[in-house]
Amino acid sequence: MQFGIDRLLEDERLRSALAGRRIGLVAHPASVTADLTHTLDALCALPELSVTAAFGPQHGLRGDKQDNMIESPDFTDPVHGIPVFSLYGEVRRPTDAMLKHCDLLLIDLQDLGCRIYTFVTTLCYILEEAARLGRSVWVLDRPNPAGRPIEGLRLVDGWQSFVGAGPLPMRHGLTLGEIGRWYIDVAKLRVDYRVIELQGWEPDAAPGYGWPLGERSWVNPSPNAASLSMARAYAGTVLLEGTTLSEGRGTTRPLELFGAPDIDPRALLAHLQAVAPDWLAGCRLRPCHFEPTFQKYEGRLCHGLQIHVDDPRYDHATFQPWRLIALVLKSIRTLDPAYPLWRDFPYEYVHDRLAIDVINGGPSLREWVDDDHATPADLDALARADEHAWAQERRPYLIYR
Repeated sequence: MQFGIDRLLEDERLRSALAGRRIGLVAHPASVTADLTHTLDALCALPELSVTAAFGPQHGLRGDKQDNMIESPDFTDPVHGIPVFSLYGEVRRPTDAMLKHCDLLLIDLQDLGCRIYTFVTTLCYILEEAARLGRSVWVLDRPNPAGRPIEGLRLVDGWQSFVGAGPLPMRHGLTLGEIGRWYIDVAKLRVDYRVIELQGWEPDAAPGYGWPLGERSWVNPSPNAASLSMARAYAGTVLLEGTTLSEGRGTTRPLELFGAPDIDPRALLAHLQAVAPDWLAGCRLRPCHFEPTFQKYEGRLCHGLQIHVDDPRYDHATFQPWRLIALVLKSIRTLDPAYPLWRDFPYEYVHDRLAIDVINGGPSLREWVDDDHATPADLDALARADEHAWAQERRPYLIYR
């Protein structure tokens, strides 16, 4: 499989369209070539290209910010001497002053295939500003490691935020290049846009189902995106950021395991299996114990479950991480109706709404969890309507068929 950056480096005809243009690169630590050279270094080594600025998304160009909601400063790159602008600091979209340094923005960001992952919103904001100022945007495409499956409720109009720029479901099944094509139409933008496509991407093929397992090294696109297993589970486990449950930050398996000091993992697992066993398909769930070194329950022993999606029991077509975690929350509420489940704190610059609603793109999931009479079939009906509609809407934007 060839990623967009590798095709650009290999094909002189692709690079010829960049000659004489001032390039701004949007990148993070996973922006690497097949031989693990960072994209910034690879592009700056080409004498015919002029890279005049770089931009870092959430967690920074270097990925040095470990936790969520920690801003990055601007700085001057010590090797190449160009300005590096933060798109997760004083601003979250490029300003006129930033864009005066470049004619074209090259975006080389490894995504996780989940609406809430903020690189999606960064792409959308860049497209809006590029359209306004007449800049070109190229996406050096990368695979969606979660593959093509669709799952979850779509973001409700009025619930847009930095973790939800548009009406995507939680698992959208698109590459970043494809999302750009979709968003240009949704937002009615007029912008010079191009995707340097992947070659050889087979999102339905085992064992990687979207990720070239055995071909390419996994480099964390953000500090807690530590593995392909995390990428597969993330569309569900990210919901836990809006709860009082630990999502495993401060452990070596963040967003693959979850729990709290007062959870009985065996009772929880038994309830999950009794209520909606089909929502647990395609993975293994193992009772586990862990002690986070930072964030929720730092230094306290937690009890919970780990989601395993890296053995022969993994079934890409039936695994439903969003439904799985929704069922976890519903089961905890059923087992202990008074459990303080929802965490009330400012989440990604939103101060007037519960974090769980911001993450899910509306209040429906929380309302379902808190409704004593709501059943899995009720949530399934809501989600299936959105999933079917999205399957039809995304079809014209698919590059890789």
